[in-house]
Amino acid sequence: MSEDGEGLDDWEAAMAEQAEAEASEGGGDPQDDIDAIMNAQAAGDNVADGAQAADGAQRAELDELQEDAPITVAEKKKLDTILDIPVTISMEVGRSEISIRNLLQLNQGSVVELDRVAGEPLDVLVNGTLIAHGEVVVINDKFGIRLTDVISQVERIKKLR
Repeated sequence: MSEDGEGLDDWEAAMAEQAEAEASEGGGDPQDDIDAIMNAQAAGDNVADGAQAADGAQRAELDELQEDAPITVAEKKKLDTILDIPVTISMEVGRSEISIRNLLQLNQGSVVELDRVAGEPLDVLVNGTLIAHGEVVVINDKFGIRLTDVISQVERIKKLR
C-alpha cells in the first residue's frame, strides 16, 4: 500500500471516506455513526461485488412493540379473521419406517414397532408442527389428551427456521 492512498482496498477506501465525513461533521448523534458505518460496509460490499448502490433506498422506521398497548377495533377485526382459520390437530403415538415390501405384507393382527417406549408422552401436532406433549385420557368413553408440556413460542419459531 502506498502513502498517497493508491492500493487501498475497497474497505479501507470506504473507511477513509467515512472518517473524512465524520471529521467534517464534527460529531453528532450515535445513530448517525452507526448508519455511516453500515452505509460504508454496504458501499464496500457493493464495490467489491462490482455492483452500485441502488438509488432511492430508504431506512425503514419500525414501531416499538408494546405489550400493554390496547388493541384497536381494526386490529381486533384482523385478529378475529385469523382466529377463524381452521387447523388440523393430531396426536402422534410414535413413528416407524418400513419398506414397501413389508407394508404390503401387513394384515389384520400384524404388529408395527414404534420408536416410543410405553408410557412416553404423545406428541401433539398442529398442521404437522409440534406444539405440545400429552397423555391419553378417556372421558365418557371417548379418547382425549391431557397436555403435560407445551412447547414455548420461542422454541416453535426456532424449529421453523
